[in-house]
Amino acid sequence: MQNPSGTVFIVDDDDDFRDSMQWLLESDDLNVVGFSSAHEFLDRYRGEVGCMLLDVRMPEINGLALQQIMNERGIQLPIIVISGHGDIPMAVSAMKNGALDFIEKPFDDEVLLRLVRQGLERARSMHGEQQELQSILDCYDSLSRREKEVMTLVVSGKANREIAEELGISPKTVEVHRSRVMSKMRADSLPELVHKATRLD
Repeated sequence: MQNPSGTVFIVDDDDDFRDSMQWLLESDDLNVVGFSSAHEFLDRYRGEVGCMLLDVRMPEINGLALQQIMNERGIQLPIIVISGHGDIPMAVSAMKNGALDFIEKPFDDEVLLRLVRQGLERARSMHGEQQELQSILDCYDSLSRREKEVMTLVVSGKANREIAEELGISPKTVEVHRSRVMSKMRADSLPELVHKATRLD
């Protein structure tokens, strides 16, 4: 099976554990980068596609705090929480805040690898969605103010005549604006335009 693209980011202050995790993942042909602290990750992360193995108990910034900072900064990485026996409540909190899953020490290597692959697949899907949304935003930004007004009314279901009356322009002018909107938004049909408008919302 082909490996999903992306990087596994390990954030754990236990050097031995981090090294063993890196060896396990790299032996399965995965790209891995390790960090000894949340600070180090935040300093070095540059927006790469991937998923994260995150220890909940770390000095200074713990796993839950890092997760919160990532949410605030818009860092969208699927997170697999690594939990010790006494850390289950923290792991559950992390799940409530959007973590993909949590795994309890000691754990089975195959279980970890399966979760990591799920995380990387999710990351690739999220990246594709982000690229699609950025493309839609770029198209929308290319519209003139009047074209944006026409688009809003078109996707709300109004006919050209109704749009013309509301904007105080002729139906023929509405047709011209509507055609430009479809072209600039790269929409081949009204349902496709509505879908893109929904993504913008």
